[in-house]
Amino acid sequence: MKKLLYILILLISFSGIAQNETLFEQGKEHYKNGKYQQAITSWMKILDNGEHSAELYFNLGNAQYKLNHIGPSIYYYEKALQLSPNDEDIKNNLAFAENAKIDSIEPLPQAVFSKWYKSIAEVFTFDGWAIAAIIFSIFFVGLFLFYYFAFSERRKRLLFVGSMFAGFLLIASLTMAFFTYGDYSKNQPAIIFASEIEVKTEPTMGSNVAFTLHEGTKVQISAQDGNWFRITLADGKDGWIPASDLKQL
Repeated sequence: MKKLLYILILLISFSGIAQNETLFEQGKEHYKNGKYQQAITSWMKILDNGEHSAELYFNLGNAQYKLNHIGPSIYYYEKALQLSPNDEDIKNNLAFAENAKIDSIEPLPQAVFSKWYKSIAEVFTFDGWAIAAIIFSIFFVGLFLFYYFAFSERRKRLLFVGSMFAGFLLIASLTMAFFTYGDYSKNQPAIIFASEIEVKTEPTMGSNVAFTLHEGTKVQISAQDGNWFRITLADGKDGWIPASDLKQL
């Protein structure tokens, strides 16, 4: 009975994969023929089936851009970039889409230490730093054991220096894993989907207008109050907007 159940699950999985591949090819054909909305419809069905990939999001971004839907195109390019952060095609198309948006926000100047930290933090994700810490811990233990059982004075000295260097890298990797995980936990980016939205000083429609944003602008969500999100911009401005006017990445 269990075997029949496993076979049934396997058949359903293969059927789902085949269906998604068919939908993806249908979308590509629609896109080639200039039927961009039909292409989006086909590819969205794949998302509804629970499949996510950088290629799928990239194609959705392209189709949305062709329809001049700046907010959705930037959203899907950003989603693609999350899954494939080093893809140059995604970066280039995202830059084109961002050039089409209205708002131009200059980020606050960063201190030298912040720039230095950011450049190092971007080398790996927090998972990558954690894996690096594990690798360096193995090196540290191995080198220290070799040092402990070595007889040659010269070899002991080299192994001791090597183990201390591995220990330093272990501590540095653990520190970076801790900080990058904290950054990841706090990071709640979103894209404005409304063509134009008034950002309020408080989470009520009757409050004063702080500033205005337009479709495609990337913001950070810093708080929530019911159906309102408090957003922060790269230039330090903040305010409240309805949750329906943006989409979280």
